[in-house]
Amino acid sequence: MAKPNIVFVLLDDLGWMDLGCYGSEFYETPNIDRLAAQGMRFTDACAASPVCSPTRASILTGKYPATVGVTDWIDWGGGCHPRRGKLVDVPYLKCLPLAEKSIAAALRAGGYSTWHVGKWHLGGADTYPERHGFDVNIGGCEWGCPLNGYFSPWEIPVLPGHDVPEGTYLTDHLGDRAAALIRDSVGKPFFLNLSLYQVHTPIEGKPEKVAKYEAKAKAMGLDKLDAIIDGEPFPCEDNKHLHIQRRVVQSDPVYAAMIESMDENLGKVFAAIDETGQADNTIVIFTSDNGGLATAEGSPTSNAPLSEGKGWMYEGGTREPLIVKWPGATVPGSVCSVPVTSPDFYPTMLEMAGLPLMPLQHTDGVSIAPLLRGGGELARQAIFWHYPHYGNQGGTPGCSVRAGDYKLIEFFEDGRLELYNLRDDIEEDRNLAAAEPDIVASLHASLIEWRTSVEAKIPESNPAFDAAAWPG
Repeated sequence: MAKPNIVFVLLDDLGWMDLGCYGSEFYETPNIDRLAAQGMRFTDACAASPVCSPTRASILTGKYPATVGVTDWIDWGGGCHPRRGKLVDVPYLKCLPLAEKSIAAALRAGGYSTWHVGKWHLGGADTYPERHGFDVNIGGCEWGCPLNGYFSPWEIPVLPGHDVPEGTYLTDHLGDRAAALIRDSVGKPFFLNLSLYQVHTPIEGKPEKVAKYEAKAKAMGLDKLDAIIDGEPFPCEDNKHLHIQRRVVQSDPVYAAMIESMDENLGKVFAAIDETGQADNTIVIFTSDNGGLATAEGSPTSNAPLSEGKGWMYEGGTREPLIVKWPGATVPGSVCSVPVTSPDFYPTMLEMAGLPLMPLQHTDGVSIAPLLRGGGELARQAIFWHYPHYGNQGGTPGCSVRAGDYKLIEFFEDGRLELYNLRDDIEEDRNLAAAEPDIVASLHASLIEWRTSVEAKIPESNPAFDAAAWPG
């Protein structure tokens, strides 16, 4: 039997509640909703990090960010400075190491054409997609967002936007290029790593779509709501003059316009698969790299009922939409509540492609193929996170573990432990640490054992911290 094509769609900053099929009543995502009706939708899928670069490294390597060494987002110069509050951020790698054999390299060795379209954000030219097993790279560079905006010229180093009509919307261009690759494919199965810059800042939508959602917000009465509330000061020195601003309802017309453009362009890709007669032999995986931006930088979306968002250790920072359509394997319209995480994609795609697993590479991933075929469990005790940094969105350094329904978070500033039963308390409103000391002790021991095994770095105290000088 021919190897299946694989389309891996990775969105940037898309929140768990940002799709119609996950419950959004304001955003419109008919193409993704249709994908969910054709495949399996996961309720408890998690990004390996609450920020982008670490999750991207995790997907490509099959390892946790702490194992790879990429634990925070990478700036375009590769010189991210440590942020400081009560603690000082730990050092981390500023690129995806060439020693890693990426899933693209593994699939290419197994006979696949490999294409990267969109955001890379894993280091400079020496570690671009071409150096990690991709035959084609369209738009992947060290930049994490189109600094000049979504309308051309974009000034993205490898996609300057001067060769397209001025004002071309970046997501339209990438959608067209991805669809063209599919239509032009011949002879070999393909792996398309479609990593849209959407919906990362700057928050910019097409004017006609923005007007549509302004009218929709007014019709729903959302324009009269106090959608954003001010909170406490930021905890790190870089941003201590700012206050955390939490969006409590989805109502931003510009963000909604971005969501619709994203969905529209995925529709182009899905149409290309159908038109070339490859729908029955093409796997589609759709997910996001971290939670929605809900507490800073304009706070364009809300992740409610999840707590907080991008840059935080709570569920709003790491719980993601995940939809998988695997023709002949997934039951259309099925739903899975087993927790899965970013490193799992590597062994899963190898198994889907009928290629040998590479356990020495994807050391932290577990194939979720049994779940996709209708099985109920995975041979794994727990999932781990390690984010020893101050998030640009207000989160503080910490690590966490989930085993079954329970999630334990350790906050490094004061050693505080918080325990939540996510099945009963998805909002993470009720800290059970005092009521369930045995569960706390067990999960904390496993968390310490794990981070010791991967030599995870722990932030140190900031000797210059002056609590009296802090705002608030």
